[in-house]
Amino acid sequence: MRRRTFCASGLTALVSASLPYGRVLATAGDDVAVMGLGGEQRVLKSTDIDDFRASLRGHLLMPGENGYESARKVWNGAFDRKPALIARCAGAGDVTRAVSFARTHELLTAVRGGGHSLSGQSVCDGGLMIDLSPMGSIRIDPVACTARVEPGVLLGQFDREAQAFGLATTAGTVSDTGAAGLTLGGGFGRLARKYGLACDNLTAVDLITADGKFFRVGAKDNPDLFWGLRGGGGNFGIATSFEYRLHSVGPTVLGGRLIYPFAGARELLRSFADFDAHAPDELYVDVLIPTGPDHQRIVVFDVCYCGPLAGAERAVAPLRNLGKPLRDGLGPALYVELQRSGDAGAPYGRGYYIKSGYLPGVTSEAIDVMVDYLEGSPLDTSVIMFANLGGAIRGVKPEATAYWHRAAARDLVVIGFWNDPSDAQRSTQWVRGIWAKFEPLTNGYYVNTDVGDDPQHRIRAAYGNNYPRLVALKKRYDPTNLFRLNANIKPA
Repeated sequence: MRRRTFCASGLTALVSASLPYGRVLATAGDDVAVMGLGGEQRVLKSTDIDDFRASLRGHLLMPGENGYESARKVWNGAFDRKPALIARCAGAGDVTRAVSFARTHELLTAVRGGGHSLSGQSVCDGGLMIDLSPMGSIRIDPVACTARVEPGVLLGQFDREAQAFGLATTAGTVSDTGAAGLTLGGGFGRLARKYGLACDNLTAVDLITADGKFFRVGAKDNPDLFWGLRGGGGNFGIATSFEYRLHSVGPTVLGGRLIYPFAGARELLRSFADFDAHAPDELYVDVLIPTGPDHQRIVVFDVCYCGPLAGAERAVAPLRNLGKPLRDGLGPALYVELQRSGDAGAPYGRGYYIKSGYLPGVTSEAIDVMVDYLEGSPLDTSVIMFANLGGAIRGVKPEATAYWHRAAARDLVVIGFWNDPSDAQRSTQWVRGIWAKFEPLTNGYYVNTDVGDDPQHRIRAAYGNNYPRLVALKKRYDPTNLFRLNANIKPA
């Protein structure tokens, strides 16, 4: 199959336009300018690209070809990056070939799963993007209560398939999040307090490492890798299949949103914190402080009770007694509907800037910082969230998996967003302003929600005492740091 050819000057302009620091990458005839693993200029021969394309069961896309523009875009519209090559993998064989091509040619390499990509690192400028999104198979075994999921699967798809059998496992709270990235970083969700993190429910992984080798990974097979994959992100290879433990959930649970006015938020949240410290594991409550349609701040309790419905009303009664709500949306709900109830507030393609860090709870200090800052510096296009942790998450020892921060009760998340790129700087500065006040109150960071624009000490803080073991694992399985576009654990 012949590939589409590009004139040298046109391709140079196309690739270099998106590269940092105005770097211009030259082309030679019909060869292609690319970004090397360390950010240096490289040139790929057209014959090598043709051979790579012919070896794939899926498709190889280049700038200007049909499908390239949609394939390069990710959920977070803050990132507008243009890979030189996109390998849309149809299976593990394609992944192996793509990894080998990247390693042989020492290419800057990004790995895209579901494409949610808060930090934008699943797409790169000028390098190779290994796109796993076409790999979307889901197999549920309702007898064994297990699931086998490929890395392109989105949480909403996983939820719907499992709920056909009355089953579920911990997943995130936005349905177009990718299962792969969520799980490898830890994985919070509405079931986490009852059943643990997504990575705690992981039983096996198929992995392609940087040298192109295939590993079956589990508690008995390559347990060192299994330890690292449960929280260590994409540092050790590309996962081509995940196996999960499922639990009996729903299809109907009690959930919804309880909305209070922001006036009196200080007292409301302090009262909530007292209740939260003793809440049952079946009860999951995210606390969100967004701006309502009337441009007024509100306090939202996003609730899911996954225990027996007979005890649900008693469990949520204290939330209703905190004050007089503007809206009480709590009631029986389909679990799959609850799981996608937050999608409208996080649309695909909008620009986002995010900071996060762990808290021991909804603390008085954090409440004061938040209320004071919002009163003195309002911004409609922002959300503050106290994501719910604790419960079964704490039941696993920190050293048992790569995910370290088991004692945290809340993940404090600050989000600024924009539809018009001209508003990006304002939203970003606002987030940084409040985060400078929040950060001294936090202890560690969650690699799935904290964007990677800070020094390496944040990665060390994310992994605590597990960091040295992760470095050793990285050095063994990815010594050249091929998989570096992530919450990167350097091999030295």
